[in-house]
Amino acid sequence: MLEERANYTIKFMAPRLGVSRSGFYSWLAKGAPVDDWAEERRAVRRVWEGSDRRFGARFVKAMLPPEFSRLALYRVRKLMREMGIRGCTPWKSKRTTVPDKGAKPKPDLVRRDFTSPVPTYKLCGDITYLRTGQGWLYLATVIDFNTRMVVGWAISRRMTADIVVAALEMAEKRGYVAGNAIFHSDKGAQYTSRLLAEWARANDVRLSCSRTGNCHDNAVAESFFSTLKNEMYYRRSFPTRDEARFAVVEFIEKYYNRRRPHSSIGYRIPAEAMDAFFERTARVENELPAAA
Repeated sequence: MLEERANYTIKFMAPRLGVSRSGFYSWLAKGAPVDDWAEERRAVRRVWEGSDRRFGARFVKAMLPPEFSRLALYRVRKLMREMGIRGCTPWKSKRTTVPDKGAKPKPDLVRRDFTSPVPTYKLCGDITYLRTGQGWLYLATVIDFNTRMVVGWAISRRMTADIVVAALEMAEKRGYVAGNAIFHSDKGAQYTSRLLAEWARANDVRLSCSRTGNCHDNAVAESFFSTLKNEMYYRRSFPTRDEARFAVVEFIEKYYNRRRPHSSIGYRIPAEAMDAFFERTARVENELPAAA
C-alpha cells in the first residue's frame, strides 16, 4: 500500500486488500519492523562466507567473534536457514586401497583409540583418488591423532608405496614424527610393502594395521578424505592434473590445517593446536636447569 499511495488512495486500496484504514495508519505510526537479529545475521554470514561457504552451523558458531559467543547453536541454525545458506553436504566415500593377501600381518596398535596425549606420537595414513580431465591422481596423507593436522602428504599419478613413504618423509622432516611413534593404516598393499617397512625401521616408527576397507578402523584418515571431497573436490572440476594438485595443496595447507576448526579437538584449528604444543615444549626446555 505504501508503494501504491502515489497512484491510489488509502480509502480505495484498504477494502480491496482486506485491511482497515485505521489498522494501516496504526501500523504506519509504529514504523517499519526492526530486525532484532541484524548484527547476528551479519556475523553468521561473514563467518560462512569466510569459509568459502563450506561451514555448517556448528563450525559457524565455533568461529563467531567473542561478542557473539553466547549465540545458541539452534539460533545459528535458524538464522542460516532464514538467510538460505548452508554448509557442505556429506558424500559417502569409497574404498581405495586393495589388500595384499600375502603380506605378513602387522598388529593393530590403535584398536580404534584415535586419541593421543600429545602430538607427533600417533599418526595415521591412507590414500584416495582424484579424477581429472587428464586422468587419475592419488593423494596419500599422514594425520596427527592429537591435533588432527595433516602433517604430511604426497600426490602422484601412481598408487604405489613410494607415495606413502614420501608423505611420511614430509612429516618427519617437518618434525612431526616422534621417536617410537605409531603409524596406523589399513592393510592395503602400499602399507604392507617392504619399502614402507624399511623406512619405518630406519626412522624408529612402529607400523600398525587395521582391516582393509573397514573405514571405522581408520576413521580419522577416512574423515579427512570425506572433508576434502565434500568441501572442495566435489564442488569443482579439474581439467588438468596440475589444477587438481594445486587445489589439494591449497586446501590442506591454507584451509584445513590453518582455518578450519575440528570438532574432535574442541573446535580448535589443527595448526594452532600443534604450534601451542611446540611452544609449551620449548618453554619447558628453557626452564630446565642447564647441565653441569
